Amino acid sequence: MVAAFTARDGASRRRLLLLKALLVASAFVAAGVAARVVYLHSLETTNLVWNLFLAWIPFVLALVLYDAARRGAGAPRLLALGGAWLLFLPNAPYIATDVIWLGDLGSGTYWHDPLLIALAAGLGLLLGFVSIYLVQAVVAERLGRLAGWATAGGALALSGLGVYLGRYERWNSWEVLTEPSKIIAGLGAGLLDPLAHPRPLALSAFFAVACCAGYAVFYSLFEPHLRRLEG
Repeated sequence: MVAAFTARDGASRRRLLLLKALLVASAFVAAGVAARVVYLHSLETTNLVWNLFLAWIPFVLALVLYDAARRGAGAPRLLALGGAWLLFLPNAPYIATDVIWLGDLGSGTYWHDPLLIALAAGLGLLLGFVSIYLVQAVVAERLGRLAGWATAGGALALSGLGVYLGRYERWNSWEVLTEPSKIIAGLGAGLLDPLAHPRPLALSAFFAVACCAGYAVFYSLFEPHLRRLEG
């Protein structure tokens, strides 16, 4: 991954600048949470730091995958990285659902909490969307533009399901490895008779549509700038 930032070409410098900006924004979120803890002696919003850390994981995995593809890595390694990336991707848009806590935060900091959650949510979405763009670029380079968009669309749809499972079922990404039987049993019941579970189906579809719409706006606005990040 280091090679993607240390080369002397303009794209590498722009990638490094983007990484620094994301790190600075993350530091602002952490500082805002720390200030709230010190001021109110309350740990209510500390989950934002953890959720933001989880949102960085798919971004880092996408960078590793992108760098591996640039170095000519084989399909097995890229598929393994892609699977890990997809597993953690829902953590990026998940932060946007933290707005549900605003009504329960009895802090009196009516301007601070919404801004803090909005910054964390926006940063999480940005990390997720940039990671999708990087993976999409790798797939498009190897398999064609249509395959790239199919990968992006499928990842966004699965992210919608992942957001629902994380927010309402309280599942974690790593439980696929630590408690696979729990995941298989839970998903199996829904897949065998999806119409018997209208609420999960509707909410998953809502989150999936929201993720797709957000990425479409992101891509249409920033695609020319994102192309300049490619080596």
